[in-house]
Amino acid sequence: MKISESKILERASSPEAVGVSSQAILKMIEDIEASGAHEHGFMIIRHGKVAFESYRYPYSAHAPHCMYSVSKAVTSTAVGFAIKEGYLTLETKVLDIFPEYRPKKFDRDLENTNILHLLSMQAGIKANLLANKTKDEWLEHFFNGERDYKPGEKHSYINENIFLLCAVLVRLTGMSVTEYLKPRLWDPLGIATPFWETDHKGVEAGGWGIHLGAEDLAKFIMCYAQEGVFDGKQIVPQEWARKAVLSHERFGENASPDRGPGYGLCFFRTGDGIASFRSEGMFSQLGIAFEEYDAVFVTIGGEIEAGKTHKYIFDNFPKGFIDENPKAKVNQELVKALEKRAQISHPPIGKRSELESEITGKTIKFKHSTLLNLIGFPMSVLSLATTYMSKERAGNIDDLSFRFYDNFCTLFWREGQERNLIRLGFEGEYLSSKIRLGSIDYTVMATASWLEPNVLEVWINPMETIGRRILRFKFMGNKVLMQPDFYPPMSTIVNDLAKGVDSLHTNKKRVALTKKLLFYFGKKFEPDHKGRLK
Repeated sequence: MKISESKILERASSPEAVGVSSQAILKMIEDIEASGAHEHGFMIIRHGKVAFESYRYPYSAHAPHCMYSVSKAVTSTAVGFAIKEGYLTLETKVLDIFPEYRPKKFDRDLENTNILHLLSMQAGIKANLLANKTKDEWLEHFFNGERDYKPGEKHSYINENIFLLCAVLVRLTGMSVTEYLKPRLWDPLGIATPFWETDHKGVEAGGWGIHLGAEDLAKFIMCYAQEGVFDGKQIVPQEWARKAVLSHERFGENASPDRGPGYGLCFFRTGDGIASFRSEGMFSQLGIAFEEYDAVFVTIGGEIEAGKTHKYIFDNFPKGFIDENPKAKVNQELVKALEKRAQISHPPIGKRSELESEITGKTIKFKHSTLLNLIGFPMSVLSLATTYMSKERAGNIDDLSFRFYDNFCTLFWREGQERNLIRLGFEGEYLSSKIRLGSIDYTVMATASWLEPNVLEVWINPMETIGRRILRFKFMGNKVLMQPDFYPPMSTIVNDLAKGVDSLHTNKKRVALTKKLLFYFGKKFEPDHKGRLK
């Protein structure tokens, strides 16, 4: 399908011009700041035009951003196309596609598991939080997994369900899901073919791992909000676009999808009298369609506490949608708020150190954490939230060296077999570089500052991820202490993950043990690293 010359969304002359209240936006911005949410940016679209958008530097509307479980809605869309084209149906049995996984002992529940069960998270397989994705056993994580209940009996949110759907599509179509979607979804929506993490065989992760820009997500949700239509053309099959966003959480022979709150075919429906559906990923990646208002809200971020993000959005919208006023002028108070949000965050600016001439070009060798290597989570420039579900884990920072110049410095380091060199600005300036870690390419924005004559702090923002790596180097003769940190803090992430453990297990002892391990290792994932200058 031919792409039109421009698929960039049209921007409205003012929020009020398309029926969005500037005061509601201002109030939401106040709520974001008051909540302390780790938010990267948001976009409000009404009647097909961008009413307002705001991003915290260095994030933007078009830069790819990890979407986590938003990926599930994309997988669901690929299934919708495949059903339309006759590759499968919702009733297709999983073992009919993967007969080699049929166990020797007859398993009625596994025999009955079908595509609908996977899409609606009713397959009955128990979540395995400790499944090691660096091993080539992703399909086994489903077929050999423990079962909590019979298929179709109840809802349980499991990533393995959606990975299996991608494996199904690859087997049936003979191509990757990303390739399959190019002429069907990416090109018609004007989205550059995105990066999507895969297993060792090249099968997309399905439930996570896709990188999209905020505007890409907006166009995707707009398409569903218009029953599969975008730019005047039917893109997603209409029947699928209608069905996928309904709640499928009712059970029993006579159950049917409805518009009540719950989970659809990889979309959520909102309750509390708000007619909306959403695609949602961890760390507050959200694409929300307000069905009665012809409006879409998109946000990207690094906020692990989803309730915090939901609150500042739904406290202000949809009530912030108003009658259109095409003659409305731009609210100057909103302009000032936008300028304030765009201010660049950086480490405290300090005086350049005389130590630079002594350490430039020298290599720092580090002693690595035996514990982290033993459990398979060596510390990386990337966050644990980024490396946890990857098929290859970066980690064990070593052979690190700085070179200092008039207005910037370079940082070289090695993680495993991968070596990277980036530029860091001084005086709060960020410089852009490309890196590759865990066999994935990233764009980083980085800056550095001397906090004390012997303490150098480095901020590295891998743009596609959910936060900032902070490395503080303390130089003491030929000894170096590297103190790592991450924003948002690892403690915040671990605390929120612990809250969700209760919903994954019914065994109280297992829940208590899992929480204990989370808190224990949460304190160990970011240890100080001792090194020496060579």
